[in-house]
Amino acid sequence: MKKNPIGAYILRNWYLYLIAMVSMVISITLDMCAPMVTRNIIDKVIVGGQMELLTGFLLSLLGIGLGRAIFQYSKEFIFDMASVNIASDMRGNLFRHIQRLSIRYFDKNNTGELMARVKDDVDRVWNSIGFVGMLIIEGIIHITCVLICMFRISPLLMLIPLAVMPIVGYIAVKMENQLSDVYDAISEQNAELNTVAQENLAGVRTVKAFAREDYEIDKFAKHNKKYYDLNMRQAKILIKYDPNISFLAKLMLLLVIVAGGILVIRNQISLGDLGAFSEYANNIIWPMEILGWLSNDFASAIASNKKINKILLEEPEIKEEEQPVHLDTIKGRLEFEHVSFSLDNTQILDNIDFVLEPGKTIGIMGMTGSGKSSIVNLTERFYDVTEGRITLDGVDLKKLALSDVRRSTAVVMQDVFLFSDTITDNVSLGKRDSMEQETIRNAVRAASAQDFIERMSNQYDTIIGERGVGLSGGQKQRISIARALAKQAPILILDDSTSALDMETEYEIWQELSKQKNVAKMVIAHRISAVKNADEIIILENGKIAERGTHAELLAKKGLYYKTYEAQYGDYHNAMSVATSV
Repeated sequence: MKKNPIGAYILRNWYLYLIAMVSMVISITLDMCAPMVTRNIIDKVIVGGQMELLTGFLLSLLGIGLGRAIFQYSKEFIFDMASVNIASDMRGNLFRHIQRLSIRYFDKNNTGELMARVKDDVDRVWNSIGFVGMLIIEGIIHITCVLICMFRISPLLMLIPLAVMPIVGYIAVKMENQLSDVYDAISEQNAELNTVAQENLAGVRTVKAFAREDYEIDKFAKHNKKYYDLNMRQAKILIKYDPNISFLAKLMLLLVIVAGGILVIRNQISLGDLGAFSEYANNIIWPMEILGWLSNDFASAIASNKKINKILLEEPEIKEEEQPVHLDTIKGRLEFEHVSFSLDNTQILDNIDFVLEPGKTIGIMGMTGSGKSSIVNLTERFYDVTEGRITLDGVDLKKLALSDVRRSTAVVMQDVFLFSDTITDNVSLGKRDSMEQETIRNAVRAASAQDFIERMSNQYDTIIGERGVGLSGGQKQRISIARALAKQAPILILDDSTSALDMETEYEIWQELSKQKNVAKMVIAHRISAVKNADEIIILENGKIAERGTHAELLAKKGLYYKTYEAQYGDYHNAMSVATSV
């Protein structure tokens, strides 16, 4: 994806900007007229004594004030409307791009940083495009018009603002350069602070269980102190330069009054001319005074845009071919052909070879770190194989559309994630309208989740807390299993999905799963009970297939599988033998 296309966003809302600009020009024009009316009041009414003109002049000032208020409001409202549109588009495009990125990107980047980019950094950019941009444009037009009007009154007096303004511009540029570096650091620290806070809140139960509150408070305080120090650096830069800009603006007005007074005394300009010129000088002060503040916000927006662009320039590692193969019907035949997989120069899988046929079940066991979950990741094409290939219905996964690959499987993840939503929406994954209620209820029954759901206050419409807070590990697993079953995919993958269940509930679920005759099942587990009825059981050791066969065959070999069986059931069998002998 290209860098943040700010120009494209603006062009998309060109008509709003056009209306806002017209309103701005009219408002500025009215601003330019007011000093002229003031000059006439001074010269013709106060000095010249033409009192009959006063009413007309006062009505003119009233009309100018009213018109300016209307067009100023219109300008600001329309600018805000355009800015909100841009912010919405920008945030939506950034979020869509993040969703396209591969799992590998999320392995390397924390959630807090991404949240800071989507929320805080987008806010700063659109604020710069909208409010700050509006003021910069208005300031430039305003200053240009004021200088023209000043020149028409007195070219000599105009030399004063012309002498002061370059100095103000130099100070503003110098301030912006220093602020730019600070804002880069502030943006990074803001992301770190978000991450620390998010991790703490997400793991608050673990924090409390280990009495870790003081440690977490100190950790947050350290990051907060860094954030505070950076903001103080920003404040010191503003304090260093901002007062100079304000002083020069006030000095300019003072010099105008003094020099203009001398010209009035010398009859080179009228008293009304001086009044009008002073009013113009006063009008030019506000753009000069807010220049520092605008530079501050602009520097912040530039730093934020750099962070956004860094994400937008990321390309997904997992890509489809230009013309991917689409499967009209997915049967669910999955084959690993001499698959090897490495990550960060670490060999995880080595020469994995197996076939999962529709209606069959493969069990995969192994020690932690043996590569079991990597098989799931490769099947979902979260990562690509290093050697060999994986085929679905005879077609290489790399040649298939990613949508076909992922709709072919229903996965119960080892780390269960539930959304802060209703049970129905968690099971249907937001497809409440397209998924029949009967399908959801059948899936829930098959996952042995019906009893505890129906005991809840709102049953299927019960809102689950963040990440399933309030539910037991077993309840979360059962909802996750129901979600996979409701998808009705041809391949069902269960990654240690019954580890938190009691033996009775686990047995009930496996009985229900055995009824799905046309579904290919891949069961990854540590328990013998989860895989013993599989058509083939594969034992992984250090990323390689150490043993394979049926339950009976592997027991007969008295290898790794047999040792696991003895570790899990040995005491039970010994106890039964003793009871029988007695």
